[in-house]
Amino acid sequence: MTLPILGPMTLSGFQSPWFFLFLLVVAGLIALYIIMQLARHRRMLRFANMELLESVAPNRPSRWRHLPAILLVISLLFFTVAMAAPTHDVRIPRNRAVVMLVMDVSQSMRATDVAPSRMVAAQEASKQFADELTPGINLGLIAYAGTATVLVSPTTNREATKAAIDKLQFADRTATGEAIFTALQAIATVGAVIGGGDEPPPARIVLFSDGKETVPSNPDNPKGAYTAARTAKEQGVPISTIAFGTPYGYVEINDQRQPVPVDDEMLNRIAELSGGEAYTASSLEQLREVYANLQDQIGYETIRGDASVGWLRLGALILAVAALAALLINRRLPT
Repeated sequence: MTLPILGPMTLSGFQSPWFFLFLLVVAGLIALYIIMQLARHRRMLRFANMELLESVAPNRPSRWRHLPAILLVISLLFFTVAMAAPTHDVRIPRNRAVVMLVMDVSQSMRATDVAPSRMVAAQEASKQFADELTPGINLGLIAYAGTATVLVSPTTNREATKAAIDKLQFADRTATGEAIFTALQAIATVGAVIGGGDEPPPARIVLFSDGKETVPSNPDNPKGAYTAARTAKEQGVPISTIAFGTPYGYVEINDQRQPVPVDDEMLNRIAELSGGEAYTASSLEQLREVYANLQDQIGYETIRGDASVGWLRLGALILAVAALAALLINRRLPT
């Protein structure tokens, strides 16, 4: 529950739950109030002439006289919750994180199964991702085919990243493992110079590709993709993979049509081994949706925030209403 004046009032835990022991005091006050009311009623029955009382005061006391006491108890309950220091989940932008965007520029990215081509669509969506990513995140760019090259070291300068994406060039083969190792090295380098904490900044690799690794032929080799994914897991860097394309893609090589169907099996395995998530996209619109999802995951973190202010204000509001009700109904403050 959230009210504009009262503030956040959702709960996800308490920092000082022992304050709930105060509820025993509240229960004692309720018991005392009931005892006092019963004792007052007995005194009236003992000393009053009921026939005379009915003729002098035919209207019995209204049940509304208990309302101030009830409101007082409710306010004490809210004060107790506030003293227990409730918390709620708060999403805040990350300002100390590293993201490496690793893009496949092998020849299969020429395929036009995704209009206007896999590469052009990837460039457009990747630039939008760079634009919308939380400004405080350090974003780097790696292009890879047979080898991997750091085009932009992690930086908050998005223009440099977008300019490099526009200049991507095709090359032969696909060395996915080398690209991941290169990204891990770039993350380690920038992590050593980023301050603001006792631990390295959180990091993530976003691996964009349309096919399986060709160099080396075995992904479990020391420089293979699966070995690199396990290393990323050990270093606490999850890899989010994006398999982009359709099963019907092809490229023209020496006047011959060469099928280049998207291969998401290897990319799924890489994500699994690294502790990340795997995504697939077969159109520019789907790719944009994937990037928007990643931006939401990477760009924000959830922390525990204080939620006691709303409960404290609500308790004070009900206490004021209790005092007003006591003056209007019983002509005195609640006791």
